[in-house]
Amino acid sequence: MRRDVLLAGAIALLTLTMVASATAVPGVLSEPTEDVRPSHLDLRDSYVDAHDVTGETVTLSLTSTLEHRGGAAENVTVVTRAIDADTGLVATTERQTLGDVTGERDVSFTRNLTVERDGDYRIETTVAEDGRRVSVQRRTVRNVGALTPAYARSTVAFHRFENANTPLRAISYRIVDVADNETTLNVTAYLTNSGDDQAGGLSLRVRARQADSNVVADESALRVGQIRPGRTQTASTALTVPDGYNYWLDGILRSDGVIVATESAPANLDPEETLTANETRRDVGFDSGDFAEETVEDGGMDGRAATSTAGGSGPGFTALAALVALVAATLGLVRRHP
Repeated sequence: MRRDVLLAGAIALLTLTMVASATAVPGVLSEPTEDVRPSHLDLRDSYVDAHDVTGETVTLSLTSTLEHRGGAAENVTVVTRAIDADTGLVATTERQTLGDVTGERDVSFTRNLTVERDGDYRIETTVAEDGRRVSVQRRTVRNVGALTPAYARSTVAFHRFENANTPLRAISYRIVDVADNETTLNVTAYLTNSGDDQAGGLSLRVRARQADSNVVADESALRVGQIRPGRTQTASTALTVPDGYNYWLDGILRSDGVIVATESAPANLDPEETLTANETRRDVGFDSGDFAEETVEDGGMDGRAATSTAGGSGPGFTALAALVALVAATLGLVRRHP
């Protein structure tokens, strides 16, 4: 009996000691709040958008997702570089500080890189944790020069005959007159407003460019009226060119003095050669004299140019004959008077 009492007392004393220790030291019985697992950072999806496109530069806006797993990642930094794909030179660099990243979650961040509006670029993003590189992502942005600046954007463009069964062009022509080795063409351009609002304030310049020399034989400028949304409007003008050559009919559309669209179509006036789209140029016996501008000669000047001949009646031949005759006469006198 005495032994049982002593054993029960010892158990009670041990229990009281444990309770007192737990009360005196907070957190002994609770789970630890700090995640001691190693951290893991990984770059996921990245998206590129073009902002602030100007005539010289474009700002590339990159949005990426950083996946975090495990324990806390301390002092996370991101370095993004735009590298010229042709030269390998760094065009610009952007640095960001994300600080400490905790919890298993995805972190999105955006950075802006301003580069020249020309060529291709490699975008390289490096993520570092406390100065140690942990993730790298690379991607390429091509043909930046094709981005249209805001000042050159227009909802009006040359029409595209996408659903036509036969090839049709936005610039067409018909011959209206042939006289004095010249051909007069009636050139028509088809312009479509693809926007939601009425568009106007446009001008169209149409020119006939000789196919092999690129000499402009004739050109004309005209104003384009208001074009309603979703409608196509035609603009026509007459061009007179030397006969017997092939031409490219160029249409240049301007809005407030800025070129917003261009188009070209062949005009075949040479019976022996035919132009087609995307063909290589061939020599068709171009004579630049047919395309020379008319000049008015000064009335006090003789328009005839002096010429020299290589025949026997030229002035050089007469002087030589006189010299030979003089030498012969001298020799004759010497013989007669020894």
